[in-house]
Amino acid sequence: MSQTESPALANHLMETVLPVRPAMVDRGSGIRMKPGMVEELIASGSAKAMVISQRKALVTADGLWFGDAATLWNALGGSASGAAAAIYLGTTLTSSSLPEGTSVVLFTVPEPPAPGTATVPLDAEWAGFRDVAARLDAKDTALFIEASAISNWHATHTHCPQCGTPTDIEAGGWVRRCPKDNSEHYPRTDPAIIVTVVGPDGRLLLGGGGPLDAKNYSTLAGFVEPGESLEQAVVREIGEEVGVRVTACQYLGSQSWPFPASLMLGFTAKTDDAVARPDGVEVTRARWFSREELQEAVLSGEITISTRLSIARSLIEHWYGGVIEDLQP
Repeated sequence: MSQTESPALANHLMETVLPVRPAMVDRGSGIRMKPGMVEELIASGSAKAMVISQRKALVTADGLWFGDAATLWNALGGSASGAAAAIYLGTTLTSSSLPEGTSVVLFTVPEPPAPGTATVPLDAEWAGFRDVAARLDAKDTALFIEASAISNWHATHTHCPQCGTPTDIEAGGWVRRCPKDNSEHYPRTDPAIIVTVVGPDGRLLLGGGGPLDAKNYSTLAGFVEPGESLEQAVVREIGEEVGVRVTACQYLGSQSWPFPASLMLGFTAKTDDAVARPDGVEVTRARWFSREELQEAVLSGEITISTRLSIARSLIEHWYGGVIEDLQP
């Protein structure tokens, strides 16, 4: 802190694009450490369960489908047949489709049971998060994202990375232990920066990959590398992808993005450069927009931008200063 900077100013918290919303689920990191906790919870008859298979969950017109955990576990064959794995997701903190205080477990199965079998109702369907996110409430959204992230990890980390031995699931599904060398392995989250780059004239730089005539444009993003700070990642990624030198950046908010296990860390950045040079690999197209140009291009159908489900849209609208109207179908 400089001599001219007041303590009040130094401790002032800037507003973030994404407000700090309360958690929808108490994940119970303490109680899930008890051996056999998930099995006891399922047998209690009070828990509800959701099902994920091949990155899709069972949903109905009202949102996520939740079945009676004990009945569904028996119908799926349980852990005895190896057909299903059970993971503790937590206890609901709000009341919506499930009452507050409901314990929720996740069952992951390699092959999705058809609606009308294994106690799954006929009106249920299998859907990915992107397919149904727009119609989910906050609680269902939180559970779907948590379930997607943890199930992705289990699907890709079945063996010990040190010796190759198949690992055992512990701690309610949040730890895998190697029975040979006793090493513990935990779910991973990969930090990625996502950035709105603003030029010296206030215009916004958006980019896209794929064909040169594609219409989709969005913010620039990339993964944080080991040993680098978030700010260093912003400077490096923007320089690598579009040849623009970042002079300053500020953190604005974050969003969990379980495809497969990312945490998107949103920034806005400034540059003195007015020319962007796409790398031709990750970014094939880059274009500067004034606020008027961006809104006009979206409404005319000339370009499309990220959906309102993503932090990218929030970052773009933060720069814009309001809601960007979409082209109506």
